Amino acid sequence: MQKRKASADELIALILQGIEDVKGHDIMLLDLRDIDNTVCDYFIICNGTSNTQVNAIVGSIQKTVSKAIKDKPWHVEGENNAEWVLMDYVNVVVHVFQKHIREFYDIEGLWGDAKFTEIESSIKQ
Repeated sequence: MQKRKASADELIALILQGIEDVKGHDIMLLDLRDIDNTVCDYFIICNGTSNTQVNAIVGSIQKTVSKAIKDKPWHVEGENNAEWVLMDYVNVVVHVFQKHIREFYDIEGLWGDAKFTEIESSIKQ
């Protein structure tokens, strides 16, 4: 299984597809490239309605990315309690939250200088 070098745009598209496939909510893309001293270029933030859905989103992202480009996250943490799972794909870091945890930590507020793109979802809440 040969890993293929994917562009950030392709990786982002695959991650978004993985989120959409299991109906993740409130998807936000933060472009951090114009901010000094960031750990990555992009954050993708979304939330699920339960720890079961959070884990389903994480699994769907991993499966979608792995199937398309044979890549896997460099690091994943938070899967045990599934309130906030961080998936580190090096240039792209994915945060999958339960809604109340997302509101409490307010990542979007902490990274207010980023360029925000709300991802329109086909899911009606």
